[in-house]
Amino acid sequence: MVQISGGVDEAMVRTCDAIVLGGGIVGCSIAFGLARAGLAVTVLDEGDVAFRTSRGSFGLIWTQSKGVGCPDYHFLSRRSADAWQELADELSMRSGVDTGFRRPGGVSLYTDEPELERRIALCGQLAAEAGDLGFDYQVLRRPELDALVPGLGPRVIAGVYTRYDGDANPLALMRALNGSMQAMGVRYVPQAKAVFKSAAPNAFAVSAGGDEYRAPKVVLAAGVANKALATQVGMNVPVRPQRGQIIITERARQFLSLPTWIIRQMSEGGFLIGDSKEEVGFDERTSAAVLQDIARRAVLSFPFLASLRIVRTWGALRVMSPDGLPIYDQSERCPGAFVVTCHSGVTLTATHAYHVAPAIARGALVGLDSFSTRRFDVQTVA
Repeated sequence: MVQISGGVDEAMVRTCDAIVLGGGIVGCSIAFGLARAGLAVTVLDEGDVAFRTSRGSFGLIWTQSKGVGCPDYHFLSRRSADAWQELADELSMRSGVDTGFRRPGGVSLYTDEPELERRIALCGQLAAEAGDLGFDYQVLRRPELDALVPGLGPRVIAGVYTRYDGDANPLALMRALNGSMQAMGVRYVPQAKAVFKSAAPNAFAVSAGGDEYRAPKVVLAAGVANKALATQVGMNVPVRPQRGQIIITERARQFLSLPTWIIRQMSEGGFLIGDSKEEVGFDERTSAAVLQDIARRAVLSFPFLASLRIVRTWGALRVMSPDGLPIYDQSERCPGAFVVTCHSGVTLTATHAYHVAPAIARGALVGLDSFSTRRFDVQTVA
């Protein structure tokens, strides 16, 4: 066996078919899909010291606002939502973990007529762009809305419902993906910050956790860390962090049977509340002012929430591209190096496992040209 430069002991050099950098929901979904395709996979996970989006996810499987102006993104999201039941069943079978998946549809609530009109226009554009796929939505005024969503306050004027949406427990999803992929033979290496030792076409060496890993394929699925990692394989991946903050309440009687855009009730009874988009760099801290605004808007929709105690708050960083779309691409300089990044990792889990990962296994991201990094080069020239 040939040693990597740097004098690494041969006994510490491990080989596989594909290395996945990142052990969150996106990385594990890709590793799971690669293992299903028959590849020997190693996942290198920096752990919770990283800016892990997955631990702070709201957990929506949401399509009603995805893909305006980019029908390919809407199709990708819808295909994933349609495959989520199959994925939940397979993960439960392989890992014994219930992801908490449900798909009763979802509703966005509005207390302001201009905001409602903007959402109706957005849905109308999605429907026009969907073509043969179609896109159905319902604008529900009071009291029709009350039959679907109990407990609404008098300030709520209407809601927009779509039947395609749902939610899952993101922490259970992480556990199910991790357990399933390991049961299929994936080597999972935690607390292992990855550093490229060498990168050449279809030949990659990565150092992590004191060992060295070699493979003809490497997948960058490390969220906001992908920007720096990508430069080492000749790619421009201009992602940035965007902070979101979340409130969770004490448990209450189950009554909210479907998720809304900013409020959903967990299976154990607590309410998850969150709706902030903050450009604050790599700062995961919470702020009283933002949390107060989130709570205020939540109580406008559901006044009874004011009587519940807050048991936890947290901040987490979304992974955002300049246009908000996912990035799927293969390096031209180093073929065999792929990047997978998005801000809707829960929604797109099934697509990542059942479509993107098999495409990586085959060596070509056919049908994903809309999400190539080449679009950023065009924007730069423009």
